[in-house]
Amino acid sequence: MPDRPSGSNLEHNIAYKLCSPQPFWDDETERFRPSKPPAVMVECQEAQLVVTVDKDLFGTGKLIRPADLTLGPDNCEPLASADTDGVVRFAVGLHECGNILQVTDNALVYSTFLLHNPRPAGNLSILRTNRAEVPIECHYPRQGNVSSWAIQPTWVPFRTTVFSEEKLVFSLRLMEENWSAEKMTPTFQLGDRAHLQAQVHTGSHVPLRLFVDHCVATLTPDWSTSPYHTIVDFHGCLVDGLTDASSAFKAPRPRPEILQFTVDVFHFANDSRNMIYITCHLKVTPVDRVPDQLNKACSFSKSSNRWSPVEGPTDICRCCSKGRCGISGRSMRLSHREGRPVPRSRRHVTEEADVTVGPLIFLRKMNDRGVEGPTSSPPLVMLGLGLATVMTLTLAAIVLGLTGRLRAASHPVCPVSASQ
Repeated sequence: MPDRPSGSNLEHNIAYKLCSPQPFWDDETERFRPSKPPAVMVECQEAQLVVTVDKDLFGTGKLIRPADLTLGPDNCEPLASADTDGVVRFAVGLHECGNILQVTDNALVYSTFLLHNPRPAGNLSILRTNRAEVPIECHYPRQGNVSSWAIQPTWVPFRTTVFSEEKLVFSLRLMEENWSAEKMTPTFQLGDRAHLQAQVHTGSHVPLRLFVDHCVATLTPDWSTSPYHTIVDFHGCLVDGLTDASSAFKAPRPRPEILQFTVDVFHFANDSRNMIYITCHLKVTPVDRVPDQLNKACSFSKSSNRWSPVEGPTDICRCCSKGRCGISGRSMRLSHREGRPVPRSRRHVTEEADVTVGPLIFLRKMNDRGVEGPTSSPPLVMLGLGLATVMTLTLAAIVLGLTGRLRAASHPVCPVSASQ
């Protein structure tokens, strides 16, 4: 697989735009006119991506400050520009600023995000613009020769040739509910279920079985940040299904190199952000090897109150209840971040990779978002009930008073004469 794509056959996709270039109707000329360009534009070049941001980012006339903009998990700063310029520009390499590379069947996808994080100016303690995060993706087709570098000679050393042929391509994709195709709209609401498919493309490699070692959900593509939510841990235990969720691996597998699972939609408490990134550590073993405690896919069934594997002996899932199947996923991520090398023997036993899917947009329920129109709040309801009760009692008192007077008028009291 080439290290970088070429300038030919390029296409780019901005995952989210603050302003879409939609035409509008001009009443004076009675014709359509194009609106202003989008607030964020991305140019996917051969070895870098160029991001241009309109200083009127929100279209309100309030210009943002370039110092409040950064790109990617590494917080790369924009290029220097004059104060009179109406735009802010970034130009970074495809592998810089913490960009995430994801390999799909047809493309190399480089993903990052633009962050607007306003800070009070001077001694002020107020802000007049909002925090915003704009996901960005660049897609580079994999078909054909996607490198502009010179073609290497055919007499490269044999060891290098074998190494390149044994490389495996891992992927993690969001699927439709029936698993028939990749899902194009990554938007969900609470109560929905996300369908994820992990896959390894083996090529001419010997048959392999894929496992999801651990998965974690975060609010940014950087999977070592907080807050985070562990979905799979302990070398293949889908721990998200232990709570009030029904998350589980799908059994049986469609093929040994594919593993499918579902995750119930959620959101992080005390955090208004709703874009979720799911990063999984995938690994493979020879297909003829019997699954064990370190290589398994186990789901928890609430009806039977026990763990069960997708394949292999049942007892390989017992360690999921104890949480002692080896190093937990979070600990493994920390050891990778600290730069600990993977033992040579382990590299020869299994191939593994970290793959991220996202952003997935997890929305709260409609009434939580306040888009269903005005609704009566509890204090107003109570006030209305109280007024209705007072009016009812008042009318009842009036009716009783009138009734008593009518009865007194129909039965007059006559004077009694004294006997002589």
